Amino acid sequence: MGRLENKTVFITGTAGGQGRAAAEVFAREGAHIIGCDIKESEANETVDLVRTAGGKMDSFLVDLTDPAAAAQWIQNGLDRTGRIDVLYNNAGNPRMSFMGEMTQDEWSHTIRAELDIIFHTVSPAWRHFLDQGGGAIINTASVTAHRGYGAIGQAAHAAAKGGILAMTKQLAAEGASLGIRANTISPGTIITPAMGAVSPEQLADMNRIQPVGRAGKPEDIAYIALYLASDEAAWVTGSDFVIDGGISSIIRNL
Repeated sequence: MGRLENKTVFITGTAGGQGRAAAEVFAREGAHIIGCDIKESEANETVDLVRTAGGKMDSFLVDLTDPAAAAQWIQNGLDRTGRIDVLYNNAGNPRMSFMGEMTQDEWSHTIRAELDIIFHTVSPAWRHFLDQGGGAIINTASVTAHRGYGAIGQAAHAAAKGGILAMTKQLAAEGASLGIRANTISPGTIITPAMGAVSPEQLADMNRIQPVGRAGKPEDIAYIALYLASDEAAWVTGSDFVIDGGISSIIRNL
């Protein structure tokens, strides 16, 4: 029996990268996956991969920046499976600019597409967690919420991810007596399609600065998410898991 047998896991951003990896890993452990993304064809590819491997998955085309659409996604998944055991908020779509160049639209887009979307999914899911007597929330933050990085203009991204850290601790505090757990994962540099094309030289540089000798893979995040989704983490709430290949352990401006 798998670690998520008979559980339904809702995952945002399943068209590729960390979301696709999580869908595949969770499904192998027995979960029924309810995915969503704005990239319909890529999200359907994930469904095909999961089902071909013998897993269970449904996917919906959803713009999570629309609260009504996010709530409808939760309801559509419940109509398929009857319950929600885990909500894994993986999706995000930041705009990167240095402070002197950042526009109001870039700032607002990033807050909306990284922080607001967490509220848009947690709010409707929370009511069902209450009806069921509990559930688990996994929110994706970032090492960006823990340290500055002067080589990239990411003030809006950092603010959004810092907000996710704070919000999740509050969710954990409110949910603890209700059987609702809430934790965050803070990934470091993960090689995903969302990064765009990475040249061999760029990859070599990423690997060079990592204490473990390589940049992260989507599976590196999926396996910690699997733990947090499972009953093995029944006593874990309000925690943040920094998964960055050890880069936070060294002191230098990377």
